Amino acid sequence: MALTGRTALLAAIGSLPVGFLAPSWTGMLAVNAPLSLAILCDYALAAPVKSLRFTRSGDTSVRLGDAAEVHLTLANPSTRPLRARLRDAWPPSAWHPGTEQAASRHALTVPAGERRRVTTLLRPTRRGDHQADRITVRSYGPLGLAARQGSHRVPWTVRALPPFHSRKHLPARLARLRELDGRTSVLTRGEGTEFDSLREYVPGDDTRSIDWRATARQTTLAVRTWRPERDRHLLVVLDTGRTSAGRVGDIPRLDAAMDAALLLIALASRAGDRVDLLAYDRRLRAQVRGRSAKDVLSAAVDALATLEPELVETDTRGLSSAALAHAPQRSLIVLLTGLDTAPVEEGLLPVLPQLTKRHNVLVASVSDPRVQAMISARGTVDAVYEAAAGAKATALRARTAERLRGHGVTVVDATPENLAPALADAYLALKAAGRL
Repeated sequence: MALTGRTALLAAIGSLPVGFLAPSWTGMLAVNAPLSLAILCDYALAAPVKSLRFTRSGDTSVRLGDAAEVHLTLANPSTRPLRARLRDAWPPSAWHPGTEQAASRHALTVPAGERRRVTTLLRPTRRGDHQADRITVRSYGPLGLAARQGSHRVPWTVRALPPFHSRKHLPARLARLRELDGRTSVLTRGEGTEFDSLREYVPGDDTRSIDWRATARQTTLAVRTWRPERDRHLLVVLDTGRTSAGRVGDIPRLDAAMDAALLLIALASRAGDRVDLLAYDRRLRAQVRGRSAKDVLSAAVDALATLEPELVETDTRGLSSAALAHAPQRSLIVLLTGLDTAPVEEGLLPVLPQLTKRHNVLVASVSDPRVQAMISARGTVDAVYEAAAGAKATALRARTAERLRGHGVTVVDATPENLAPALADAYLALKAAGRL
């Protein structure tokens, strides 16, 4: 049983005249006995809570930052009307800060034998699965003095997907892709290596592209045109080890790497290439394999939704073996990892020959814009020391990147805001050069 504020108010009002006019046990009994009887009657007339029936419907996934609607249908099978307040509990990360009280509590009246539906608006602040907790119902009697209270569990899961902020860069990269494909500009020698068609020679064309057999069959010079390769295999590998847990700005490095990976997957699938994805640290954390061009992006978004960094050192030999198993034929392997000197020199460099022997390798890393701010700092002794530390860190990072390039690896090193477009541009450059 739960007593309401109305009950406390009536008890206080009734006690005032007793205290002033007849301060005795008889006077207290004369006031509280009728009130207690009214409370018991009100409790008895309240609709039972245990017999209520609940069903859920609504959204099962939402992009991080957007709102999801979860509908809760309540059926009242009893013979008494239900006057209730309901709390639909979810984890704290399912709400925008400060909105939990208003969004999770509902007041409703359900006549006997009928049903009503309420909507809970969720706005997750973290990626991953958010599972519904208990539904707590407080059923009030007609006088509003007492209430029955009970809880029900109605399972429901809403998955918060990566926000994919970099999708704003996709139209510009698709326009560049159409140029490479020759849809919006004349195809020229060097734009890929797959033969596309013949056209008439114009001044400035590379004479090496002249097709002499076709020229002999007509009165004008004919040149071959080329288009970027299609149906190539692309493997995106996310390093989920301890270095991916470091925060750059307001987000972990892993989240910035995910955003870049999603843009690359969207672009490569539109380019006609086959794309696979795997996430690895000491074991396989997530994978997307063998999906069609239409399904690969949605499958990747779903696979990355629950992925979190692991505070362990990445097993680069295991990562290399997993990558080779996922890419048995020549492929472009895009490894999103850190460029910290020690992990690269001790872990990645020894296994690079296994990857570069058969595949093209592109390493993409998230750099910290705070380091650049440190380099330009001046004015105090502490600022000068910070500038020296930032310059040294930048030099070590550049040296590490140069060592990777010495093994034939393409390196992309950019801040979280610039990593996704920079990686997409590197992919388009490799495609234009016929290196996929």
